[in-house]
Amino acid sequence: MKIYKLRLNELSTLAKDISENFASGVIVLKGDLAAGKTTFVKEIVKYLGIDDEVTSPTFSLQQCYGDRVFHYDMYNHGLDHFVSLGMLEELDKDGLHFVEWGNDELVEILNSAGIKTLIINIEKNSDDIRQYEVDYAYA
Repeated sequence: MKIYKLRLNELSTLAKDISENFASGVIVLKGDLAAGKTTFVKEIVKYLGIDDEVTSPTFSLQQCYGDRVFHYDMYNHGLDHFVSLGMLEELDKDGLHFVEWGNDELVEILNSAGIKTLIINIEKNSDDIRQYEVDYAYA
């Protein structure tokens, strides 16, 4: 596990590290409301040079940016609904898949399916500082 303690204007450091070390697979984003999960996805999309507007997929379940960045949110409906819609098959596509509010059960499913998985726990330390715990144990 690697820990980053960053101001929001330093988030490009983490975006660069993730982009260079994890080109395809699922990134499970954990953290409280307003911790910065969508903000992190925005920074990755920006780092990759994609000019799409990044918004939380809370109500749409999935957003796509460019050809290879996918963004999901399980907050409103949970894992069972996600699975019932066939979304697990989406996670096996080539590209980066960001899943907000993913849980340990999802990680177990992904591991059993042989899908590369990275977990990032985001903790808000102040209005401007976040701690990112990046677990490459599932990659």
